[in-house]
Amino acid sequence: MKVIVAKSAGFCFGVRRAVDKVYEQIGKTGKPIYTYGPIIHNEEVVNDLKEKGVEVLHSREELEAVRDCVVVIRSHGVGRDIYELLDRDGIEVVDATCPYVKKIHKIVEEQCADGRQVIIVGNEKHPEVQGIKGWGDERTKVIESAEDFEALGLPEGSRLCLVSQTTFNYNKFQYLVEKIPKKRYDIVVVNTICNATQERQVEAMRIASQVDLMLVIGGKNSSNTQKLYEICRKECKNTCYIQTLGDLNPECIRSVRSVGITAGASTPNNIIEEVHTNVRVKF
Repeated sequence: MKVIVAKSAGFCFGVRRAVDKVYEQIGKTGKPIYTYGPIIHNEEVVNDLKEKGVEVLHSREELEAVRDCVVVIRSHGVGRDIYELLDRDGIEVVDATCPYVKKIHKIVEEQCADGRQVIIVGNEKHPEVQGIKGWGDERTKVIESAEDFEALGLPEGSRLCLVSQTTFNYNKFQYLVEKIPKKRYDIVVVNTICNATQERQVEAMRIASQVDLMLVIGGKNSSNTQKLYEICRKECKNTCYIQTLGDLNPECIRSVRSVGITAGASTPNNIIEEVHTNVRVKF
């Protein structure tokens, strides 16, 4: 059997940096350690950190209740209001926000100050998008499609700035941008999709078009992994979304001659290797 593993599969720079920062705190401080939200969308990593004493704060209310501790801001980033809340005596902040996400925060803040209305292309429920929106103002909106943009009903001549969630589907972003009537608006478009995300999507598409079965590995709540699955599914109908080897149905592999493997930015290398080894050796 031929097995192709995407070179771009697994932890991206921002995720690896965030995870490393949490592990660095273990044993370094006597204070309780918290992450504001799961450090990444991967249950295996979050559970391992919990076993080592790192707890997750799931809401602003839980964050307001802690004192004299270390709080790690995850790679997704947070809004301005959370930084203001953390600016208290006894709270040691470790900022693990991905630098690429930080860049978007700065763009949004500056464009709002310049009087432009910021439109964020992404999933409004995703923590990264919520954090980005937190650097905007009351006019800042989130859309996922050209139809969403039209539904905003913005007046002709509006001064706009369009940015994107770092893990948004690159082709969908480009399509949306092309559909916005430029003559009606004074619009600045900033493609803030992470290069690593774009490379991962392009490679996954290429591999999926060449194999009988495509395996996409990642947490069920991982936005970038879900988008990888959507992209691969278009190229290879026989595409499976799994979190670990345990989710893989052996029957779906027995009759294929080639398998492609990719993984989201929050998937540890050991999980990718485990899937790769078992597919290659057992089948």
